[in-house]
Amino acid sequence: MAIPPYDPDPESSRPWFRSLYQWREKWQKQFPSLDLTQLSMGMSHDLETAIEEGATLIRVGTALFGARG
Repeated sequence: MAIPPYDPDPESSRPWFRSLYQWREKWQKQFPSLDLTQLSMGMSHDLETAIEEGATLIRVGTALFGARG
């Protein structure tokens, strides 16, 4: 799971997501018995970027329920 530092620009999350994807690929090769099929990264404001970088799970609470009050 990755939650990068918040930045209003979703593109600022891309390097964090790409890095986690690359680590996951490396660990999957190194430890083939581990189930690393899921990659949880991205929230409502950067979900498109996360999906482009390989996310299989995203958190969209704000998009569904609105901002916390």
